[in-house]
Amino acid sequence: MTRRVLITGSSGFLGGHVLRAARAAEDVRLRLLVRTPPAAPHPGVEYVHGDLTDPASLRGVCADVDAVVHCAGLIGGDAELLHRANDLGTRALADEVRRAGVTRFVYLSTAAVHGRGPFRDARPGDPPVAPASDTSRTRAAAEEHVLATGGTVLRPHLVYGRGDRWVIPGILALLRTLDGLPDGWAGIQSMIDADTLGRVAFAAATRGPADGVGRVHYVTHPDPVPGELLLSTVAETFGLFAGDAPRVSAETARERVLGHPAARHHLGMLAVDHWFTDESLWSGLGVEPGAGFAVRFPEYADWYRGRAGLPPLEAGRRPGFERTY
Repeated sequence: MTRRVLITGSSGFLGGHVLRAARAAEDVRLRLLVRTPPAAPHPGVEYVHGDLTDPASLRGVCADVDAVVHCAGLIGGDAELLHRANDLGTRALADEVRRAGVTRFVYLSTAAVHGRGPFRDARPGDPPVAPASDTSRTRAAAEEHVLATGGTVLRPHLVYGRGDRWVIPGILALLRTLDGLPDGWAGIQSMIDADTLGRVAFAAATRGPADGVGRVHYVTHPDPVPGELLLSTVAETFGLFAGDAPRVSAETARERVLGHPAARHHLGMLAVDHWFTDESLWSGLGVEPGAGFAVRFPEYADWYRGRAGLPPLEAGRRPGFERTY
């Protein structure tokens, strides 16, 4: 049976990986919500105009589809625009899901809705939703709209792979600033590569139970990554240190990142545990998580090396605004 799937945010980092997974599947008819039609459209794909900041433009976009995978949204920037796009825009999309009788509604959110941690072996429903930024607050609000329809919320933590311009670039900025590896202070991190995340999101929309009961899943590899392994893998992959890397204490690390915003942010994040566990995700969807970070990451090394966006030490900073739809 042909499945009809609407994807929002297909031109963004994560939405692009969902689109790739969908195009690789059989018996799928795709509809993409876009603000501007692409110059080179995918053959056999339907494009519909819509803008999350303009709820009226979403009227009818879910008609005659079986599933919606919602990846669109804003990251950073003006608080009012974040509210309009992430919160009110998702509410308007949820209204269209109800109006069209769509039975599967999947939202790609973030574990950042829980705040800054630490979290250790956290299971769905355990840690409270306590967002610490306007982006996370509006994405937490978007989750509520999706769950109210009986939809599914997917929360990854750190996502790496083709298209990543924040996680690994920020870690590189941190390593260059520290000029060494952590001396016992790095926390445990949950990670997932973007290819696998795309397959999980598509599977949740096409294979998971459509029972009308809202659910939340963490999309993280079953094996969390010790912080020292994470940083040493990146350092070794890119040959940042000759011979044995010097070890840097927590106090020295805090001193060295003071003038480097991206490095300071990543230090604060990586210094505490962000470990989220959800075994039911993999068994329920029949998706294999594949190899862990230390094995998988070197496969993406050439892609990262070829990106002009890799931040030099002095210029590295977290992007403040990204439109993903």
